[in-house]
Amino acid sequence: MRMQRRTAAPMPARSAKAAVAYLAAGYGLVVDGQLKAEFETRDRALKAAEDLKDRFPILQIKVISAERNRCEEIVPAVA
Repeated sequence: MRMQRRTAAPMPARSAKAAVAYLAAGYGLVVDGQLKAEFETRDRALKAAEDLKDRFPILQIKVISAERNRCEEIVPAVA
């Protein structure tokens, strides 16, 4: 009896968008495309993002506004 060759099924494509669909109000902290924390004010979200960027400059960090549906990318501070 002859064995049949099996081919692997193609993997589904990964989405590069952040999962922020459930962010209804306030501001969200997105790290490498994933929502990690929610804040009520923009100042607190920016402070947390800047602290995280200072500790780990290689990460891609954004602050997303739920009301305006906009995002701000955080860049490392130049010393």
